[in-house]
Amino acid sequence: MAATERLYYKDSHLIEFEARVIDITERVSGWTAVTLDRTAFYPTGGGQPSDTGMLDGARVMECTDEGDLVFHLIQGPTPKIGATVKGRVDWPRRLDHIQQHSGQHILSQALVSLFDAPTRSFRVMEQVCEIDVDLINPTEERIERAVEMANNVIWEDRPMVTREVTSEAAALLPLRKEPAREGNLRLIEIEGFDLTPCGGTHASHTGEVGIIAVRSWERAKGLTRIEWVAGRRVLEDYRRANKSARTVAALFSTGRDEAPKLAGRMLEENKSLLHRLRPLEEIAARSEAEHLYAEASPNADGLRVVSKIFEHRDADSLRMIAQALTTNQNVIALLGSTDADAARLVFARSTDAPGDMNALMKTACNLIDGRGGGKPDLAQGGGKNVTKLTQALAEATQEISVGG
Repeated sequence: MAATERLYYKDSHLIEFEARVIDITERVSGWTAVTLDRTAFYPTGGGQPSDTGMLDGARVMECTDEGDLVFHLIQGPTPKIGATVKGRVDWPRRLDHIQQHSGQHILSQALVSLFDAPTRSFRVMEQVCEIDVDLINPTEERIERAVEMANNVIWEDRPMVTREVTSEAAALLPLRKEPAREGNLRLIEIEGFDLTPCGGTHASHTGEVGIIAVRSWERAKGLTRIEWVAGRRVLEDYRRANKSARTVAALFSTGRDEAPKLAGRMLEENKSLLHRLRPLEEIAARSEAEHLYAEASPNADGLRVVSKIFEHRDADSLRMIAQALTTNQNVIALLGSTDADAARLVFARSTDAPGDMNALMKTACNLIDGRGGGKPDLAQGGGKNVTKLTQALAEATQEISVGG
């Protein structure tokens, strides 16, 4: 079967075309794989997701690269082998991928030019993009320098052209990265800035990328992982970030740019208040523990099991009550707390009481879809199944009774 001619190689802005169906394959997914003699649809590869669109009356859900062929996975009427069909690529998705992929070339070359930091991998995701860069000592200042260089190249609106060369000719060129295959190569050249082999869809001029913005970065697996966006995604990201900033500012009844300073001040005040509150919590915990101890009836062996569920108590509060209870002899404390979407547990025993709190905690956490652990005399944990908290404490109490 002849190879599929890839029309996007010569024109990334081509979105309408006609082609002949050369094969049909039914897939387990229920989609039909249509192979054409030529296509403008880009298949998934090189970190870039595939195009979507229409093939006559059928929806193209995804395209995959199968050697020299491109499979168009469709939902809808299946064309006949030998038929001529009309394809239309979804332009907003194609433009987004053009902006992200072209932006990656520009940002990656900026990092090489400034810091000799090559890109090792690249991913276009639904809302953001990632590159893993061999940048050993990342700092805010270094990454912002690369972003500034990249945006200057974008705003200079430099031409981006496609060149086809042999691998022998490519070996003599200053490529940013080594080609992944032999034979004829497709190179993407940014005038006076970057030259690299690539099979993706790209802008005709850097200005089409619009702008690049870095959202965050971190060290990951010996590399620097940079999360960034380009083009329209920058506007969408700004809208989300601006909305969040204005919402936070409204909580402080201040302007957006003043909110971080006020938030920092509030955090410091909160730390101070918590420090002052801690001794009062300990006094309250001892008083509460006295009441709980008095209400718990000892069994035949003199063991008191205190089982109690509170509302909106954090783990520290539960632990203080449990520790106050277990200063008494022959006491086991099985304490829980509920929030809207989380359950917390603290199990403790006095030194002379029986039972393994760590084992009890693991069993209870399995029941509330969580995890936890600790030592035989003190363990804590939590889970997301709040509705099972009462059952978890009841079963732990029962296990203590049976064990006793």
